[in-house]
Amino acid sequence: MSSSGTITGPDGRHRCAWVGTDPLYVAYHDNEWGVPVHDDSKLFEFLLLEGAQAGLSWITILRKRDNYRRAFSGFDPRKIARYDRRKLDRLLHDEGIVRNRLKIESTVVNARSFLAVQRKFGSFDRYMWRFVGGRPLRNRWKKMKDIPARTAESDALSADLKKRGFKFVGSTICYAHMQAVGMVNDHVIDCFRHRQIE
Repeated sequence: MSSSGTITGPDGRHRCAWVGTDPLYVAYHDNEWGVPVHDDSKLFEFLLLEGAQAGLSWITILRKRDNYRRAFSGFDPRKIARYDRRKLDRLLHDEGIVRNRLKIESTVVNARSFLAVQRKFGSFDRYMWRFVGGRPLRNRWKKMKDIPARTAESDALSADLKKRGFKFVGSTICYAHMQAVGMVNDHVIDCFRHRQIE
């Protein structure tokens, strides 16, 4: 890892230091993290995965992502909103996902809240992006330690989501979500993706 906050991969490219060498992480960093997302189904997927990640490493969730897609009806909020107690009990025994009762139960609550937001605002995309004025926030971090765990924007988003009934949406989770879906560009400036996303 260099003092700039990047790590040099086998391909000679400088990437954010958190990536390491895991091919799954590298692919996620290079192709998804920080790319602006305006598709409601993708925003919902990331919201559920960020909630599942609480207290765990993101690579743990990435490795289980396909299992989550299978277990949670392809991240379809309409289907998840109708899950009953029997379905939740089956999910608690699914070894392919994080078997935490509160997290699993929160997916149903969040699906219903997500659908309510869609009805009120026309799309979840329109609702979410209001918190950054409709455009990605462009940061210029030099080192990983400079990147905050939460911001005024994530505080505001978290408070509003909680008010609308969402669970597992603390400010730190919300900021991770904002980073993932490109509401902020938090690639360090020496990372090759920083300029590409800009």
